[in-house]
Amino acid sequence: MTIQTSPKDDSLKDARSSYFDLPPLDVSVAFPQAQPASVFPPCASDYYQFDDLLNAEERAIRAKVRECMEKEVAPIMAEYWEKAEFPFQIIPKLGALHISGGTIKGYGCPGLSVTGSAIATAEVARVDASCSTFILVHSSLAMLTIALCGSEDQKQKYLPSLAQFKTVACWALTEPDNGSDASGLQTTATKVAGGWILEGQKRWIGNSTFADVLIIFARNTATNQINGYIVKKDAPGLTATKIANKIGLRIVQNGDIILKRVFVPDEDRLPGVNSFQDTNKVLAVSRVMVAWQPIGISMGVYDMCLRYLKERKQFGAPLAAFQINQQKLVQMLGNVQAMFLVGWRLCKLYESGKMTPGHASMGKSWITIKARETVALGRELLGGNGILAEFLVAKAFCDLEPIYTYEGTYDINTLVTAREVTGIASFKPAARSRL
Repeated sequence: MTIQTSPKDDSLKDARSSYFDLPPLDVSVAFPQAQPASVFPPCASDYYQFDDLLNAEERAIRAKVRECMEKEVAPIMAEYWEKAEFPFQIIPKLGALHISGGTIKGYGCPGLSVTGSAIATAEVARVDASCSTFILVHSSLAMLTIALCGSEDQKQKYLPSLAQFKTVACWALTEPDNGSDASGLQTTATKVAGGWILEGQKRWIGNSTFADVLIIFARNTATNQINGYIVKKDAPGLTATKIANKIGLRIVQNGDIILKRVFVPDEDRLPGVNSFQDTNKVLAVSRVMVAWQPIGISMGVYDMCLRYLKERKQFGAPLAAFQINQQKLVQMLGNVQAMFLVGWRLCKLYESGKMTPGHASMGKSWITIKARETVALGRELLGGNGILAEFLVAKAFCDLEPIYTYEGTYDINTLVTAREVTGIASFKPAARSRL
């Protein structure tokens, strides 16, 4: 290619080849030897037959979610992930699964067991982690906050439409200056006649750019305690703008929320949120669900790698015939078995009332770090195709990074567990920390 020195664009265009602007080949044409993830592989990761641990309802949930994700989401996920856009056309299909609201009973919600809700989360994440995060924010954070901390009128007003995905919700706790130290949030709520005035900023809020209902946490200026509020989209003074240039969960529309004297009527203050500790009722469940996201991601990556190694041939043999590839594949499979068992036990501890914050934190932190190892092995097994979103593994590799961080970073979650087992809190800055 000869580059012209003229500053005119036309000169540069003339120097290009005649095929420079042709669209890329379809991956099935460019690489016919192995199928892309748009045709999703069958599930092959249940090597220890954990299916036996599920009841009939939980198996039925898994089957219907798996069918929907493989049929409706797998064919389009790479396209929307690349564009960093949300496929709104799938929302009615997700609503038809009747999993929104998870464990909430009544108000049109499914009333699933924690295990059933976790299995649904994993099956969504197996095909697309962004979709599972979309549902988790909407259901396990926003809806659950209304269910656990809202008034009866609020539950009746908001939950039925949210359960059907006729409306979408987000959950706004994190701020630019307060991530792991979320209890130090600076958004304020000031009491005025008939309601409250919210002032502040939130960041990294999933679903926020298109949510109909926004759950906002703010500091009561009179009590200095954290309160919760239901804010409706397009409220005067409210804006939410998309955070661009993410490398992971690109389909999720994370946003920056600005609140400039946003008025919230008294009836939309959540009466059950009177301190930061009240958020723990919600986070206890959501952290269990988040732990099942990397389980599902790892299941999908293993399924993809197993099929790929059987289809892709080099040196006259399928990649599955080579010893080092077999070793990596079995290491991935072993990780999935262990992750599933930890996640299942976490659900049972919650259902029996025995789960502690330390249990949830260790489950989330340990599972996510094993998932990182599993997906990294998958990246190696797919070689060059391991960096293409069409073959799932690269996409999963990137999607795991925000999951490793949100709902408590790996380090913060280990400190929550360590506080429980040692009796010593280590969250304060070192200069102020004394035994």
